[in-house]
Amino acid sequence: MLEAMISDAVRRLWDLYHQPTGKKLFRYAMVSVISTGVAQFTLFMVFGVLRVWSAVPSNIFANAVATVPSYYLNRNWAWGKSGRSHVLREVLPFWVLSFAGMTLSIVTVGIAQDWGHSEHFGHLELSVMVNGANLLAFALLWVLKFMIFNRMFRVTPLVAEPELVEA
Repeated sequence: MLEAMISDAVRRLWDLYHQPTGKKLFRYAMVSVISTGVAQFTLFMVFGVLRVWSAVPSNIFANAVATVPSYYLNRNWAWGKSGRSHVLREVLPFWVLSFAGMTLSIVTVGIAQDWGHSEHFGHLELSVMVNGANLLAFALLWVLKFMIFNRMFRVTPLVAEPELVEA
């Protein structure tokens, strides 16, 4: 029974992957894995290991660092856009969405830091909680961002040129 359900789910995912939206979704997920890894690593290094700043400034820095490769990978690889970016239609909305994610993560990271301090957690435990809070915030926005990026980076298909008819 479970094996049949898994097999069916894999088959549906395989079919979805072979559709244009499925490929975008897969590539968007892979970009998310990369940018999340960059953000999580940076946050853990500047807050957890180096202790450069407190949790919230470290979180802002880590997310700003991760946003740059996220933009270019999403635009170029996930949605297949090339050429110059349009500031008002692409760059500005992307950064607005990124700041929305950062704002949510600032709230969750601040809550995690305050709770960890109130419970007298050690720095390692606090670092893990801060990274988890950051991850939770961006996971909540992941689907919404996909839908918005899908509209924002829309690529209009090339119209086939009419064939020349020899008379």
